[in-house]
Amino acid sequence: MADVFSNPHAVVDRQAVDLQASVSSLPLGTARRGFCGRIDAIAVNGHSVGLPAGELESRLLELGFVEGARVEILHEGMFGRDPIAVRVNEATIALRRREAMAILVS
Repeated sequence: MADVFSNPHAVVDRQAVDLQASVSSLPLGTARRGFCGRIDAIAVNGHSVGLPAGELESRLLELGFVEGARVEILHEGMFGRDPIAVRVNEATIALRRREAMAILVS
């Protein structure tokens, strides 16, 4: 994959690149306490919180969940491990796991 990016004349299939990123990424909502990683993408699908996909994506971005940001799960709720406390760069934010499913990390 690195050869494609280093060659300026290569034809890049954007869907293939996105697929490769999603294969190596996992939703933050599936990670356990102590997980540390970086955000690869925000991928909101239909089973989120009842908010329209664009609204949830916008809220996550405003809270600092942007590509490349460092994340760490600090705490899990007592019942059903929900909600989770997530450190994003220097801020600590509480999220429901179903919202965190839209954040792809590695």
